[in-house]
Amino acid sequence: MASDWDNILAGGLLDSDSEEVAKDRIRGQALLARLNATPASEERERKALCRELFGHCPDSCWISTPFTCEFGRNIHLGEQCFFNFNVTILDVCEVHIGHHVLLAPNVQIYTATHSMDYRDRRRWEAFGQPVRIGDDCWIGGGAILCPGVTIGPRSIIGAGAVVTKDIPADSVAVGNPARVVRTLQHGEPRDERSLG
Repeated sequence: MASDWDNILAGGLLDSDSEEVAKDRIRGQALLARLNATPASEERERKALCRELFGHCPDSCWISTPFTCEFGRNIHLGEQCFFNFNVTILDVCEVHIGHHVLLAPNVQIYTATHSMDYRDRRRWEAFGQPVRIGDDCWIGGGAILCPGVTIGPRSIIGAGAVVTKDIPADSVAVGNPARVVRTLQHGEPRDERSLG
């Protein structure tokens, strides 16, 4: 028999009355509180908390605090990811982040969404769409990734961008809504202008 999470991760409604979901939310919030209260100097404890909180978090990752998520269990990180301060991930659905990904301060990743019908929203109905970030991406400060988007490998999302559609590999995307303004050529000289 499918669990409540099997249904949610397949695009079904998040059942706010689900004991399984409620238990995972309480567990995630307790681990998150401990992580946010643990000083950066206690690296071993922080890494253990991250391994327990996330669906997958290698020890090579660094999560700066404060950090915010809802469950943690649906977040899967590759090797050597870096989250700067105040990253927020609403992980009603899965978030897959590749290897060597940099998230600047105040990045927001949303998988949770709602019906366009106000009557459904009155019942607090929610569902999720997964977010995927490929290897070697840099997501600039204050960028927002909306439900269901995929960021292709090696792409850069400029500061403050709002990503509502997929971004292809090797792209620089900026603006609201984000649009591709440049294709990256590997081995080109460093650009002194910052996007993050």
